[in-house]
Amino acid sequence: MDYVSQLSNLVISIFNIENLIHAIIALLIFIIFLLLRKVFTRYIFSWLLKLSNRTTHELDDKILLASEKPIRALFVVLGLYLALLYLPLSPVMDAFFASVFRSLLVILIAWGFYDLCGRNSLLSEELKEKLNMDSMLIHFFSNAARFVIIALAIVIIAQEWNYDVNGFIAGLGLGGLAFALAAKDALANIFGGIVIIMEKPFLIGDWIAIPEVEGVVENISFRSTKIRSFSQALITIPNSTLASEAITNHSRMGKRRISFYLGLTYDTPKNKVEECVKRIKQMLAEHPGIHPETILVYFEVFNESSLDIFIYCFTNTTIWSEYLEVKQDVNLKIMALLEDEGISIAFPSRRIYLENINPVEGNN
Repeated sequence: MDYVSQLSNLVISIFNIENLIHAIIALLIFIIFLLLRKVFTRYIFSWLLKLSNRTTHELDDKILLASEKPIRALFVVLGLYLALLYLPLSPVMDAFFASVFRSLLVILIAWGFYDLCGRNSLLSEELKEKLNMDSMLIHFFSNAARFVIIALAIVIIAQEWNYDVNGFIAGLGLGGLAFALAAKDALANIFGGIVIIMEKPFLIGDWIAIPEVEGVVENISFRSTKIRSFSQALITIPNSTLASEAITNHSRMGKRRISFYLGLTYDTPKNKVEECVKRIKQMLAEHPGIHPETILVYFEVFNESSLDIFIYCFTNTTIWSEYLEVKQDVNLKIMALLEDEGISIAFPSRRIYLENINPVEGNN
Protein backbone atom coordinates (compact mmCIF):
# COMPACT_ATOMS: atom_id res chain seq x y z
CA MET A 1 0.00 0.00 0.00
CA ASP A 2 1.46 3.37 -1.00
CA TYR A 3 2.07 6.22 1.42
CA VAL A 4 -0.53 8.53 -0.16
CA SER A 5 -3.37 6.14 0.54
CA GLN A 6 -2.03 5.53 4.05
CA LEU A 7 -2.03 9.28 4.76
CA SER A 8 -5.59 9.63 3.44
CA ASN A 9 -6.69 6.78 5.72
CA LEU A 10 -4.96 8.52 8.61
CA VAL A 11 -6.92 11.75 8.01
CA ILE A 12 -10.19 9.80 7.84
CA SER A 13 -9.39 7.88 11.03
CA ILE A 14 -8.62 11.07 12.95
CA PHE A 15 -12.18 12.33 12.42
CA ASN A 16 -13.52 9.05 13.68
CA ILE A 17 -15.01 9.60 17.15
CA GLU A 18 -13.26 6.52 18.48
CA ASN A 19 -9.86 7.94 17.57
CA LEU A 20 -10.61 11.55 18.46
CA ILE A 21 -9.16 11.09 21.96
CA HIS A 22 -5.91 9.80 20.49
CA ALA A 23 -5.74 12.80 18.14
CA ILE A 24 -6.24 15.27 21.01
CA ILE A 25 -3.55 13.57 23.10
CA ALA A 26 -1.19 13.60 20.12
CA LEU A 27 -1.83 17.33 19.69
CA LEU A 28 -1.12 17.89 23.39
CA ILE A 29 2.17 15.99 23.05
CA PHE A 30 3.20 18.30 20.20
CA ILE A 31 2.20 21.42 22.16
CA ILE A 32 4.18 20.19 25.20
CA PHE A 33 7.32 19.91 23.05
CA LEU A 34 6.73 23.41 21.69
CA LEU A 35 6.59 24.67 25.28
CA LEU A 36 9.75 22.71 26.11
CA ARG A 37 11.40 24.39 23.17
CA LYS A 38 10.66 27.81 24.69
CA VAL A 39 11.88 26.65 28.09
CA PHE A 40 15.08 25.37 26.53
CA THR A 41 15.66 28.63 24.66
CA ARG A 42 15.04 30.93 27.62
CA TYR A 43 16.48 28.99 30.54
CA ILE A 44 18.40 25.78 29.80
CA PHE A 45 20.44 27.12 26.87
CA SER A 46 21.27 30.34 28.75
CA TRP A 47 22.38 28.28 31.75
CA LEU A 48 24.59 26.10 29.53
CA LEU A 49 26.18 29.22 28.03
CA LYS A 50 26.93 30.62 31.48
CA LEU A 51 28.42 27.27 32.48
CA SER A 52 30.63 27.15 29.39
CA ASN A 53 31.79 30.74 29.95
CA ARG A 54 33.44 29.59 33.18
CA THR A 55 35.83 27.33 31.28
CA THR A 56 39.18 28.56 30.01
CA HIS A 57 38.54 27.39 26.44
CA GLU A 58 36.11 29.14 24.10
CA LEU A 59 35.55 26.17 21.80
CA ASP A 60 32.64 24.85 23.89
CA ASP A 61 30.96 28.26 23.55
CA LYS A 62 31.34 28.10 19.79
CA ILE A 63 29.86 24.59 19.61
CA LEU A 64 26.88 25.57 21.76
CA LEU A 65 26.10 28.64 19.68
CA ALA A 66 26.41 26.68 16.42
CA SER A 67 24.04 23.96 17.69
CA GLU A 68 21.38 26.30 19.10
CA LYS A 69 19.15 26.45 15.99
CA PRO A 70 19.36 22.70 15.21
CA ILE A 71 18.45 21.85 18.84
CA ARG A 72 15.48 24.21 18.75
CA ALA A 73 14.31 22.55 15.53
CA LEU A 74 14.86 19.14 17.16
CA PHE A 75 12.09 19.85 19.71
CA VAL A 76 9.63 20.45 16.85
CA VAL A 77 10.72 17.32 14.97
CA LEU A 78 10.69 15.15 18.10
CA GLY A 79 7.30 16.45 19.24
CA LEU A 80 5.77 15.82 15.84
CA TYR A 81 7.24 12.31 15.65
CA LEU A 82 6.06 11.29 19.14
CA ALA A 83 2.61 12.74 18.42
CA LEU A 84 2.35 10.70 15.24
CA LEU A 85 3.74 7.66 17.02
CA TYR A 86 0.92 7.86 19.60
CA LEU A 87 -1.75 7.69 16.92
CA PRO A 88 -3.09 4.23 15.99
CA LEU A 89 -1.20 3.82 12.72
CA SER A 90 -0.40 0.82 10.60
CA PRO A 91 3.07 -0.77 10.79
CA VAL A 92 3.81 0.58 7.31
CA MET A 93 3.12 4.17 8.38
CA ASP A 94 5.10 3.68 11.60
CA ALA A 95 8.10 2.53 9.57
CA PHE A 96 7.63 5.45 7.14
CA PHE A 97 7.56 8.10 9.91
CA ALA A 98 10.52 6.43 11.63
CA SER A 99 12.56 6.78 8.43
CA VAL A 100 11.47 10.41 8.07
CA PHE A 101 12.44 11.09 11.70
CA ARG A 102 15.89 9.51 11.29
CA SER A 103 16.45 11.45 8.07
CA LEU A 104 15.52 14.71 9.80
CA LEU A 105 17.94 13.87 12.64
CA VAL A 106 20.73 13.47 10.08
CA ILE A 107 19.79 16.82 8.52
CA LEU A 108 19.81 18.57 11.92
CA ILE A 109 23.20 17.11 12.84
CA ALA A 110 24.60 18.10 9.44
CA TRP A 111 23.09 21.59 9.93
CA GLY A 112 25.00 22.01 13.19
CA PHE A 113 28.32 20.93 11.69
CA TYR A 114 27.64 23.02 8.57
CA ASP A 115 27.27 26.19 10.67
CA LEU A 116 30.29 25.23 12.74
CA CYS A 117 32.52 24.96 9.63
CA GLY A 118 31.35 28.10 7.86
CA ARG A 119 33.75 30.76 6.56
CA ASN A 120 32.32 33.40 8.92
CA SER A 121 31.48 30.96 11.71
CA LEU A 122 32.72 31.15 15.25
CA LEU A 123 34.91 28.07 14.81
CA SER A 124 36.62 29.68 11.80
CA GLU A 125 37.40 32.73 13.92
CA GLU A 126 38.82 30.42 16.57
CA LEU A 127 41.12 28.71 14.05
CA LYS A 128 42.15 32.06 12.64
CA GLU A 129 43.17 33.36 16.06
CA LYS A 130 44.72 30.21 17.59
CA LEU A 131 46.46 28.77 14.52
CA ASN A 132 47.09 32.10 12.79
CA MET A 133 45.51 30.80 9.59
CA ASP A 134 45.00 33.11 6.63
CA SER A 135 41.40 34.13 5.84
CA MET A 136 41.74 32.71 2.33
CA LEU A 137 42.80 29.33 3.74
CA ILE A 138 39.87 29.46 6.18
CA HIS A 139 37.55 30.11 3.23
CA PHE A 140 38.97 27.24 1.16
CA PHE A 141 38.95 24.62 3.91
CA SER A 142 35.53 25.67 5.23
CA ASN A 143 34.08 25.11 1.74
CA ALA A 144 35.79 21.70 1.61
CA ALA A 145 34.45 20.72 5.05
CA ARG A 146 30.93 21.86 4.14
CA PHE A 147 31.06 19.82 0.93
CA VAL A 148 32.09 16.69 2.86
CA ILE A 149 29.31 17.25 5.45
CA ILE A 150 26.63 17.59 2.77
CA ALA A 151 27.94 14.54 0.89
CA LEU A 152 27.94 12.39 4.03
CA ALA A 153 24.43 13.53 4.95
CA ILE A 154 23.14 12.64 1.47
CA VAL A 155 24.79 9.20 1.61
CA ILE A 156 23.36 8.41 5.08
CA ILE A 157 19.86 9.54 4.10
CA ALA A 158 20.05 7.52 0.88
CA GLN A 159 21.00 4.43 2.87
CA GLU A 160 18.11 5.08 5.24
CA TRP A 161 15.72 4.95 2.29
CA ASN A 162 17.34 1.73 0.99
CA TYR A 163 19.12 3.24 -1.99
CA ASP A 164 22.13 1.19 -3.17
CA VAL A 165 24.93 3.63 -2.34
CA ASN A 166 27.59 0.91 -2.44
CA GLY A 167 26.72 0.10 -6.03
CA PHE A 168 27.00 3.76 -6.92
CA ILE A 169 30.44 4.05 -5.29
CA ALA A 170 31.58 0.82 -6.98
CA GLY A 171 30.41 2.23 -10.29
CA LEU A 172 32.52 5.30 -9.70
CA GLY A 173 35.51 3.04 -9.03
CA LEU A 174 35.02 1.14 -12.30
CA GLY A 175 34.58 4.32 -14.26
CA GLY A 176 37.36 6.19 -12.48
CA LEU A 177 39.43 6.74 -15.59
CA ALA A 178 36.49 8.06 -17.58
CA PHE A 179 35.50 10.28 -14.66
CA ALA A 180 39.04 11.66 -14.37
CA LEU A 181 39.14 12.48 -18.08
CA ALA A 182 35.74 14.14 -17.94
CA ALA A 183 36.68 16.12 -14.84
CA LYS A 184 40.08 17.21 -16.17
CA ASP A 185 39.16 20.89 -16.33
CA ALA A 186 37.48 20.82 -12.92
CA LEU A 187 40.53 19.17 -11.34
CA ALA A 188 42.80 21.73 -13.03
CA ASN A 189 40.72 24.52 -11.48
CA ILE A 190 40.88 22.88 -8.04
CA PHE A 191 44.66 22.51 -8.19
CA GLY A 192 44.88 26.07 -9.49
CA GLY A 193 42.92 27.21 -6.44
CA ILE A 194 45.30 25.26 -4.17
CA VAL A 195 48.29 26.97 -5.84
CA ILE A 196 46.70 30.40 -5.35
CA ILE A 197 45.99 29.68 -1.69
CA MET A 198 49.44 28.28 -0.93
CA GLU A 199 51.46 30.95 -2.77
CA LYS A 200 49.08 33.78 -1.76
CA PRO A 201 49.64 36.15 -4.70
CA PHE A 202 46.52 37.99 -3.50
CA LEU A 203 43.90 37.91 -0.75
CA ILE A 204 40.17 38.62 -0.72
CA GLY A 205 39.78 42.39 -0.93
CA ASP A 206 43.03 42.99 -2.86
CA TRP A 207 43.14 45.11 -6.00
CA ILE A 208 44.75 42.97 -8.71
CA ALA A 209 45.29 43.15 -12.46
CA ILE A 210 45.91 40.43 -15.02
CA PRO A 211 46.35 41.01 -18.79
CA GLU A 212 42.61 41.40 -19.51
CA VAL A 213 40.97 41.96 -16.10
CA GLU A 214 41.46 44.45 -13.27
CA GLY A 215 39.46 44.83 -10.08
CA VAL A 216 38.97 43.78 -6.45
CA VAL A 217 38.93 40.09 -5.43
CA GLU A 218 35.56 39.18 -3.90
CA ASN A 219 35.59 35.41 -3.59
CA ILE A 220 37.83 32.36 -4.13
CA SER A 221 36.13 28.98 -4.57
CA PHE A 222 37.16 25.52 -5.73
CA ARG A 223 36.51 26.30 -9.39
CA SER A 224 36.97 30.01 -9.87
CA THR A 225 37.87 33.42 -8.48
CA LYS A 226 35.39 36.29 -8.65
CA ILE A 227 36.70 39.81 -9.30
CA ARG A 228 34.63 42.99 -9.09
CA SER A 229 35.82 45.41 -11.79
CA PHE A 230 35.82 49.18 -11.29
CA SER A 231 32.76 49.40 -13.53
CA GLN A 232 31.04 47.17 -10.89
CA ALA A 233 30.86 44.17 -13.24
CA LEU A 234 31.43 40.78 -11.59
CA ILE A 235 34.02 38.76 -13.52
CA THR A 236 34.48 35.01 -12.89
CA ILE A 237 37.88 33.58 -13.86
CA PRO A 238 38.72 29.82 -13.70
CA ASN A 239 41.49 29.16 -11.19
CA SER A 240 43.54 27.22 -13.75
CA THR A 241 43.62 30.32 -15.98
CA LEU A 242 44.39 32.67 -13.13
CA ALA A 243 47.22 30.51 -11.77
CA SER A 244 49.02 30.67 -15.12
CA GLU A 245 48.65 34.44 -15.63
CA ALA A 246 51.00 37.25 -14.60
CA ILE A 247 49.23 38.88 -11.62
CA THR A 248 49.90 42.47 -10.53
CA ASN A 249 48.79 43.09 -6.94
CA HIS A 250 48.32 46.84 -6.57
CA SER A 251 47.26 46.48 -2.93
CA ARG A 252 50.78 45.39 -1.95
CA MET A 253 52.56 48.38 -3.43
CA GLY A 254 54.70 50.23 -0.90
CA LYS A 255 54.62 53.43 -2.96
CA ARG A 256 53.39 54.77 -6.33
CA ARG A 257 55.56 56.00 -9.17
CA ILE A 258 55.49 59.42 -10.85
CA SER A 259 57.46 59.47 -14.09
CA PHE A 260 57.30 61.96 -17.00
CA TYR A 261 59.31 64.31 -19.22
CA LEU A 262 59.09 68.10 -18.89
CA GLY A 263 59.82 69.74 -22.26
CA LEU A 264 61.34 73.25 -22.32
CA THR A 265 61.64 75.42 -25.40
CA TYR A 266 64.95 75.50 -27.27
CA ASP A 267 65.46 79.21 -26.54
CA THR A 268 65.82 78.43 -22.80
CA PRO A 269 69.32 79.49 -21.65
CA LYS A 270 71.68 76.91 -20.17
CA ASN A 271 71.72 78.53 -16.73
CA LYS A 272 67.91 78.56 -16.67
CA VAL A 273 67.80 74.82 -17.44
CA GLU A 274 70.28 74.12 -14.63
CA GLU A 275 68.33 76.26 -12.18
CA CYS A 276 65.04 74.58 -13.19
CA VAL A 277 66.50 71.10 -12.59
CA LYS A 278 67.93 72.16 -9.23
CA ARG A 279 64.69 73.77 -7.98
CA ILE A 280 62.45 70.87 -9.10
CA LYS A 281 64.71 68.37 -7.32
CA GLN A 282 64.66 70.50 -4.15
CA MET A 283 60.87 70.89 -4.32
CA LEU A 284 60.37 67.13 -4.57
CA ALA A 285 62.80 66.45 -1.71
CA GLU A 286 60.85 68.82 0.56
CA HIS A 287 57.37 67.68 -0.54
CA PRO A 288 55.57 65.77 2.29
CA GLY A 289 53.81 63.48 -0.18
CA ILE A 290 56.95 62.36 -2.04
CA HIS A 291 59.08 59.45 -0.83
CA PRO A 292 62.63 60.78 -0.24
CA GLU A 293 64.42 57.56 -1.20
CA THR A 294 64.38 57.85 -5.00
CA ILE A 295 64.17 61.30 -6.61
CA LEU A 296 65.67 61.66 -10.10
CA VAL A 297 65.58 65.00 -11.97
CA TYR A 298 67.96 65.38 -14.95
CA PHE A 299 68.16 67.22 -18.25
CA GLU A 300 68.22 64.12 -20.42
CA VAL A 301 67.22 64.57 -24.07
CA PHE A 302 67.57 67.06 -26.90
CA ASN A 303 64.21 66.25 -28.42
CA GLU A 304 62.94 67.33 -31.84
CA SER A 305 61.14 70.39 -30.49
CA SER A 306 62.06 70.56 -26.79
CA LEU A 307 64.74 70.22 -24.13
CA ASP A 308 63.44 67.32 -22.06
CA ILE A 309 63.95 67.11 -18.29
CA PHE A 310 63.36 63.61 -16.90
CA ILE A 311 61.40 63.56 -13.58
CA TYR A 312 61.15 60.28 -11.63
CA CYS A 313 59.93 59.85 -8.03
CA PHE A 314 57.44 57.96 -5.80
CA THR A 315 54.55 59.02 -3.62
CA ASN A 316 54.25 57.87 0.00
CA THR A 317 50.63 56.84 -0.48
CA THR A 318 49.33 53.98 -2.63
CA ILE A 319 45.68 55.06 -2.51
CA TRP A 320 44.66 56.16 -5.98
CA SER A 321 42.78 59.33 -5.00
CA GLU A 322 45.56 60.50 -2.65
CA TYR A 323 48.16 59.69 -5.30
CA LEU A 324 46.35 61.93 -7.80
CA GLU A 325 46.22 64.76 -5.25
CA VAL A 326 49.98 64.55 -4.69
CA LYS A 327 50.66 64.41 -8.43
CA GLN A 328 48.43 67.42 -9.05
CA ASP A 329 50.21 69.41 -6.34
CA VAL A 330 53.61 68.52 -7.84
CA ASN A 331 52.46 69.64 -11.30
CA LEU A 332 51.13 72.96 -9.97
CA LYS A 333 54.37 73.61 -8.10
CA ILE A 334 56.38 72.92 -11.29
CA MET A 335 54.16 75.35 -13.21
CA ALA A 336 54.68 78.03 -10.56
CA LEU A 337 58.43 77.41 -10.64
CA LEU A 338 58.56 77.78 -14.45
CA GLU A 339 56.56 81.00 -14.27
CA ASP A 340 58.96 82.35 -11.63
CA GLU A 341 61.96 81.52 -13.82
CA GLY A 342 60.32 82.84 -16.98
CA ILE A 343 60.63 79.49 -18.76
CA SER A 344 58.13 78.33 -21.37
CA ILE A 345 56.93 74.77 -21.87
CA ALA A 346 57.54 73.50 -25.38
CA PHE A 347 54.89 72.01 -27.61
CA PRO A 348 55.41 69.89 -30.73
CA SER A 349 56.41 72.17 -33.59
CA ARG A 350 58.57 72.29 -36.71
CA ARG A 351 60.44 75.13 -38.40
CA ILE A 352 60.88 75.21 -42.16
CA TYR A 353 63.72 77.26 -43.61
CA LEU A 354 63.47 78.46 -47.25
CA GLU A 355 66.70 79.42 -48.95
CA ASN A 356 66.62 81.67 -52.03
CA ILE A 357 69.28 80.45 -54.46
CA ASN A 358 69.94 82.66 -57.53
CA PRO A 359 70.57 80.75 -60.76
CA VAL A 360 74.18 80.80 -61.93
CA GLU A 361 74.56 82.84 -65.12
CA GLY A 362 76.64 81.27 -67.77
CA ASN A 363 79.58 83.10 -69.42
CA ASN A 364 78.86 84.70 -72.79
